[in-house]
Amino acid sequence: MKKRDTGHVSVMMDEVLEALNPRPGHVVVDCTLGLGGHASALLKRITPGGRLIAIDFDPANIAAARTRLERIGGRFDLFHTNFAGLPTVLAQAEVEDGKVDALLADVGVASTQIDDPARGFSYRRPGPLDMRMDPTRGQPASALINRMSEAELAAAFLELGDETDAPEIARLIVERRAIEPITTTEALMAIICEARDFTIERAAGAKLHPAARTFQALRILVNRELANLDRLLTVLPDVLKPGATAAIISFHSGEDRRVKAAFRDGRRAGFYSEISPEPVLADSNEVGLNPRSRSAKLRWATRAS
Repeated sequence: MKKRDTGHVSVMMDEVLEALNPRPGHVVVDCTLGLGGHASALLKRITPGGRLIAIDFDPANIAAARTRLERIGGRFDLFHTNFAGLPTVLAQAEVEDGKVDALLADVGVASTQIDDPARGFSYRRPGPLDMRMDPTRGQPASALINRMSEAELAAAFLELGDETDAPEIARLIVERRAIEPITTTEALMAIICEARDFTIERAAGAKLHPAARTFQALRILVNRELANLDRLLTVLPDVLKPGATAAIISFHSGEDRRVKAAFRDGRRAGFYSEISPEPVLADSNEVGLNPRSRSAKLRWATRAS
């Protein structure tokens, strides 16, 4: 197997290319552009004659990816929006019949967002409690943490983060915000650790940080990630040409369940001729080079002719 790039690595690159089989002349959509790793590989495969349509919610990602794609050449168009609005994007791009030959969505948070303390995604990096993938719109995580009721917080942490200590975490958040608003990642992380009976030192050395699930749940809530994924899955059959394949990589059990159910139901309804029987997982070599890939699950579906 070829050696993979470990800098801002794109998850399961080989598996994505195998599933989508992009070829010269294809029109391909990358719903989650990021820094352009997957997009670059796709653009190379569809040139000459092809066209890449790439979407990202984060304007900083689009600026960085544009430079990378320009070095490759070929035809591409970048859109700063959410992939939930894919049909509108395809209409604006004047894609024939609004249908494409292949589609990729690598859902979840990008490593560049986690690594930037100013974005407020990470419990390991001090910063403002923001978590918005698009910092130009919507409410930051701090607004939700300081406004939602104890019951709402507990339900969100349990449903979106599988956090079994959700009630105690929610109770302590409400107690502490009555004294002082919670506005930083440090403050929220400390509250979660206390609620789960972890010292900061012990938490730092834990295999799974005690704040990981709560931060994940809050990020999903802030960015409406499950609702956006549901919308993409709904419109997907309408934007794929006959024989076209869509591949979706998810990192959260709630996301994977939605993808699995949508593809299964779509096959039963005759929308898809074939779907992946099981999720495709990253191999041990990739997991060793890129630990983020450990939780990744790729599922694909091929549009019926």
